[in-house]
Amino acid sequence: MGFLTGPVIAAIAVAIFVLIIIFSSYMKAPPDKAYIISGLRRTPKILIGRAGLKLPFFERKDELLIKQISIDIKTGDYVPTLDFIGVNIDAVAKVKIRTDSEGIQLAMKNFLNMKENQIMEALVDSLQGNMREIIGTISLKELCNDRKSFGDQVQEKAQVDMNRLGIEIISCNIQHVEDQNDLIIALGQDNMAAIQKNASIAKANADRDVAIAQAQAAKEANDAKVLSDTEIAVKQNDLAIKKSELKTVEDTKKAEADAAYEIQKEAQRKTIEITKTEADIAKQEKEVDLKRREAEVKEQALDAEIKKKAEAEKFAKQQAADAELYQRQRNAEADKFEKQQAAEARKAQAEADLYAKQQEAAGIQAVGEAEAKAIEAKGKAEAEALEKKAEAMKKYGQAAMVEMIVKALPEMAKAIAEPLATIDKVTIIDGTNGTSGVGTMSTYVPQALAKTIESVREATGIDITEIMKASTYDAKVNKNINVTGLDNVINTSNVTNNPPAEKVTEEVE
Repeated sequence: MGFLTGPVIAAIAVAIFVLIIIFSSYMKAPPDKAYIISGLRRTPKILIGRAGLKLPFFERKDELLIKQISIDIKTGDYVPTLDFIGVNIDAVAKVKIRTDSEGIQLAMKNFLNMKENQIMEALVDSLQGNMREIIGTISLKELCNDRKSFGDQVQEKAQVDMNRLGIEIISCNIQHVEDQNDLIIALGQDNMAAIQKNASIAKANADRDVAIAQAQAAKEANDAKVLSDTEIAVKQNDLAIKKSELKTVEDTKKAEADAAYEIQKEAQRKTIEITKTEADIAKQEKEVDLKRREAEVKEQALDAEIKKKAEAEKFAKQQAADAELYQRQRNAEADKFEKQQAAEARKAQAEADLYAKQQEAAGIQAVGEAEAKAIEAKGKAEAEALEKKAEAMKKYGQAAMVEMIVKALPEMAKAIAEPLATIDKVTIIDGTNGTSGVGTMSTYVPQALAKTIESVREATGIDITEIMKASTYDAKVNKNINVTGLDNVINTSNVTNNPPAEKVTEEVE
């Protein structure tokens, strides 16, 4: 102790003080209680089933009981139901303080540091009031028959008030119900009487059924006994009759047996023969059937062989058909290729022909243009010739007209003689007045031409006969007749710019 200095002692003292403070402030709340620590904090700290610290002198600890509490609820006196019957009800409600933040805050304000009995006293009045309200809304019979529904209604009704206090109603059960005039007992007695009545009726019905069943059983037993005795007597009588009949039958059968032996013997022999014959027939039938089966087997084998051969031929034909189809396809493809080549060749030929036609058309166009130019030049030349001819005719006047008429004379003579050329046969008859028919026929053309010249003279005033006479030797020499411009009329191809023809004059010495 002498080695401890003052600071060390002070430090030890402080440590001991701190430990004392910690141990004195440490607390742990049980699960059925809530420790409310308040003082330094604005919001109290709540400990439920866990440990915490409380600073001495600065914080305080309050307790809130959160375990389940049973509250006995009694009406205390008779409360009228919906059908005005006074009842006294004893119920038990189980409640607890809500541990949620809102519920515990409300409970702290109402039940802090209260004991269990204090909480019960604080809640019983509210629960009794709610139970009295529910009693007035339900009939006595409903109350007795459905107590759970009544308890649920009380719980639902009271929970509204309990929420304001921070209390949760866990359950509400009806323990005892009694009415003011023992009507519940009367209802029970009424039900009991009804039950007893039904039970008595059921018992009577059961006794009746038993008696009926017993009588029916006795009757059936007696009937069965009488029937059995009757049947026994009948059977015995039948037995005696049967014995007699059997005796008779026995004797008869014995005689018949003796007689039937021989018959049977013959019948057996006949049967044997028939059986033997049938066996032979059956054997023959079997042989026929065997041959038929052999024929069927051979037929099937033949059918199989024919079918196999037919399938082989079918396969060969199919292969040949496939080969032919392949060859046709190849030929078609080759033909198609050749046609394509021919079409391309024709296309090229058509293009060449088109080019040739275009060149030919260009040549024809050039030729046409040349011919058109030639025709145009020829037309211009002919037009100039006609123009010159017209000018010459204009200059020559009557001589030109004479030229045209002289040129037309051969055509007129031809036209006059042309009908005679179409005559195949001519019959000449002498004419009258001593004239010859041949002479008349020979003078037809000259006379017609003379008449034509006469018609020209009358129409135009030009006498072609006089003009022709003026060209003769007699006219020129002996009669001294001159017609100027006649040479130009006779030779129209040498028409020049000679002076116009003079009028015909006649000089007679």
